[in-house]
Amino acid sequence: MLKNITKIVIVIFLFSCKSENIENDPILNQDFLVQVESFQQTEEDLGCSGLIPNVKPTGDFKTLIWSDEFDNDGQVCDKNWYAEIIPPNNGSWWNNELQYYTDDRKNLRVEDGLLKITALRESYKGKEFSSARIVSKDLFDFMYGRVDVKARLPKGGGTWPAIWMIGSNFDEVNWPRSGEIDIMEYDYYRKDKIHTTVHMANENGDHVYFTSIKNDISNVSEEFHVYSLEWTSNELIFLIDNVIVYSFKNSPTYPFNQKFFLILNVAVGGNFVGNRVDTEFSEGVMEIDYVRVYK
Repeated sequence: MLKNITKIVIVIFLFSCKSENIENDPILNQDFLVQVESFQQTEEDLGCSGLIPNVKPTGDFKTLIWSDEFDNDGQVCDKNWYAEIIPPNNGSWWNNELQYYTDDRKNLRVEDGLLKITALRESYKGKEFSSARIVSKDLFDFMYGRVDVKARLPKGGGTWPAIWMIGSNFDEVNWPRSGEIDIMEYDYYRKDKIHTTVHMANENGDHVYFTSIKNDISNVSEEFHVYSLEWTSNELIFLIDNVIVYSFKNSPTYPFNQKFFLILNVAVGGNFVGNRVDTEFSEGVMEIDYVRVYK
């Protein structure tokens, strides 16, 4: 409310200063409009960005430094995320996935206080499925802290939803040297089994990973659960609904001592789900209530 009042006062002040000549002076009129438009854009930027101003982290994971609550219907906030729509692997995605990622509203939208990433069976640019993948790369990254993501996972055999992170030096060193932290991966064929995994390169540069599968998380496609990571220089702790499901000891030689960015997506098919999709699958939606980062 205070911001709206401030905006009105500034507009009135500017108009009163220039009202004598504004109607007959196109240059003055243009200057006035630019000032007002610039101010309004600043207001929108502040309202959209997930960065919490003037934070002073306490180091106990209780200080919120960034969040997206998905309260504004429409597209995702472009200060927090962008949609990856250009296939990186010679016209396809990795892992033998079958979808084409788009930024179309049918695949990616914010609605009713939720982020909705929808995988669809449809012919799209040579693929049999479409979906969406958003990343915070070059917009927000961080080192150490706690991540909470409240989500309801899609139904349908062959869907592969994921909440995960990649090292921000990815463009320089590539994967797996960049490191990867999978807070949540889910294969609908293996119901109620949530995967948490860390990926990195060994001394020879070969891919190695360490994973855990939690077997008793029920109703993940019917109810919202909170998938979390607590990350320090000593350990990566994975939690579901605040219950620890896996811990991994960090080391100075591992890639988990640098900034990482966030990724949210729903793949279709691929190695993780056994390279198969249920013939009756037509649509699956991952709904996310919020993403929050604490330090």
